[in-house]
Amino acid sequence: MHATLLVLANCVTGCTHATLAARTETETLYVARDVIGDGVFSAGIEGPAFGPDGALYAVSFGRDGTIGRVTFDADGGGQAALFATLPEGSTGNGIRFGADGTMYIADYSGHHILRIAPGAREATVFARMPQANQPNDIALAPNGTLYASDPKWADNTGQLWRIDRDGTPHLLETGMGTTNGVEVSPNGKRLYVNESAQRNVWVYDIRADGSVANKRLLIAFDDHGLDGMRTDVEGNLYIARYDTGVVAVVSPDGTPLREVKLQGRKPTNVAFGGPDGRTVYVTLQDRGAIEAFRVETPGRETGR
Repeated sequence: MHATLLVLANCVTGCTHATLAARTETETLYVARDVIGDGVFSAGIEGPAFGPDGALYAVSFGRDGTIGRVTFDADGGGQAALFATLPEGSTGNGIRFGADGTMYIADYSGHHILRIAPGAREATVFARMPQANQPNDIALAPNGTLYASDPKWADNTGQLWRIDRDGTPHLLETGMGTTNGVEVSPNGKRLYVNESAQRNVWVYDIRADGSVANKRLLIAFDDHGLDGMRTDVEGNLYIARYDTGVVAVVSPDGTPLREVKLQGRKPTNVAFGGPDGRTVYVTLQDRGAIEAFRVETPGRETGR
């Protein structure tokens, strides 16, 4: 395990709330700043995901069909460069990293889940999903199982998939709204899925075999859209509120906790990262940019 991740993992399991409070009391929290400025990425900017190498990855660097890699200076400023060009006919959306460093990419135009092996830059097909509408976002459970949202924007419907560790896809539910953001709880026992047009966030129980049950409404919003989302180590959901210019933070029981104001209006997704896992990175469609803000609690994946 990387040294910074080891420190974070120890803190996640051993730090008290008082310790975290002491670490954050001198920081400015929940105030967004630019990491990558306007137009560096195209309007298709999505992802994003923090890699085991300490870099941030997002799709559509300059144009669709690519993946960009963002590295950071001592002050937290970012520099973006081309990391990979996807196969002809593929367009990336959500990204996640496995425990071994494998990158998984939702390919919405190719109807695949792609993978890039550690140390490589060439994407290959991990899961073929010809019956999918448009694989959008993915979530990786602690046991390596993937879950994928699958909206059909033409009629505001959607589906939900499970992809086993061997790449076998299973259709979990159809006839949903426009499924978009998808995430797993820190203990791997809950699956969260939101519907953009319907503005609902649903929660399921994850069974031992990876199937889901006991679907119920976690929270519904009155206006605008929903996009990507992530959980922190306490299970709070950070939800990109598309066309509102905010990231909403919601507790595991569905209680709204706060809204973080962004500079852009159309956030597409969020990811936790940084050496201590307490920086939230946000991709902005209207700006082709990446913003970031500091938080009190690390993301669930950054302490892995």
